[in-house]
Amino acid sequence: MSADTVAARQSWAEFGRRLRTLRRSAGLTQRQLALRVGYHHTLISKLEGGVREPPAGLPLRLDSLLGSRGELLAILADRPDAHHGVPLPATLFSTTPHGAADPAMPQPVDHWPTRLVSCPLHGGGDCAVPPLADALTLLAAADGDHGRTAMWPGTDADAMHALTALIVGYTQDGLESVSTETVGSVERVLRVVVRWAETLNGRGTLPVPQLRLAAECAQIAGWLRVERGQRILGMAWFTRGLTWADVADDVVARATLLCDVCTLVRLDGDGASALAYAQELEAVDPRRAWMVAMSHLHQARARALGGDLTECRKRVVLSRRALDRLDGRDFLEAPWLAGATGRLQVEASIGGTLRDAAAITGDLWVARQAVKATEASLSCLPATHRPTVLLLTLRLADAFVCSGQLDAAVAAAASVIPEAVAADRTSVNRELDGFRTRLTTRYPGAREARSLLEQLPYRG
Repeated sequence: MSADTVAARQSWAEFGRRLRTLRRSAGLTQRQLALRVGYHHTLISKLEGGVREPPAGLPLRLDSLLGSRGELLAILADRPDAHHGVPLPATLFSTTPHGAADPAMPQPVDHWPTRLVSCPLHGGGDCAVPPLADALTLLAAADGDHGRTAMWPGTDADAMHALTALIVGYTQDGLESVSTETVGSVERVLRVVVRWAETLNGRGTLPVPQLRLAAECAQIAGWLRVERGQRILGMAWFTRGLTWADVADDVVARATLLCDVCTLVRLDGDGASALAYAQELEAVDPRRAWMVAMSHLHQARARALGGDLTECRKRVVLSRRALDRLDGRDFLEAPWLAGATGRLQVEASIGGTLRDAAAITGDLWVARQAVKATEASLSCLPATHRPTVLLLTLRLADAFVCSGQLDAAVAAAASVIPEAVAADRTSVNRELDGFRTRLTTRYPGAREARSLLEQLPYRG
């Protein structure tokens, strides 16, 4: 074991001993402290035992919460291998996850916002953005040593608005196209933002706005990689995003990233991990009704994978109760839960939950409720949002199969199967595979289903 490793572990042990003393002085249990900083209580136990390094950003939050005036952070900063004079470790600025080569130039943006309703620099508000051409120039010419190019004539605020608007635009483009080609451009924005953060960090400035935007970029890039079938890369980006969110003390970004992690592990059929992440989501801040609601929805979907119909339905009810309590702050932090978009999100999640439960239990009433919820979600969905249209239409067809309505299932699926197969997106492929399995199992040899089955690829 190297001298640096020994020194690091000694600092972890000292950190843990002091954390335990401070926590007890504050009258908090490990679970209570974990809830306040948005982690599972087992992490606090490991930190106090000195068996692992504190996640980046957590010492700052613990010092603030426990009133220890930077004492915990100082323990780590005194290590022989510490990065003296720099607020954050250099490893925080790694953007290692990557896949295909970047495009020579950033992708065009079809949906360019004229204003930003949320800005990493100014928070909520109504920020103007530079012209799209200027933003693309910044992105294409960004200098690797500085994260911002000397060719850029605007201010730091202009640069932040331009980079944020690019992510908003690429996200909106992704809602309307089954293509995932924007992933290279999103990751390009991400690297520019992280290099910018690294430069500021080297000057002794805590780059909180840049890390907030980096967390958002990581979420978008992660999901695009997942949709390409690159789930390991997707999880890598989600993990980096969670780290950046923690350092920036951005509980909203942490919660939304945990939602995506829940979805990813559920796509892998890992109900136990999906449930654990869903419970961690609620622990981020139990006072925020929208986080509680999303936690219950994800817990319901995780329970459905195990066929626990009672707990599944209970969580659906609890999610609706939490949604009824949403207020202005909730909608400011989670605007996608407001109005028709919110109804779409909720009914789609409930429809998927009940479909999963019906597929396992064979309960016809639950299957019919899945049909109702999925139809309600489709009624709120713009026809231009093709990836979601494909996914939810296939889910509706599958729910029809589970409820014993073969003709309705065939009619729904026939309208989208060619496009869905061609899309080759992970989430859509999962719906295709489930529909094929149920159709084959419940209606073997049925003439009405034969032509559809011939169009569905078998992935083994």
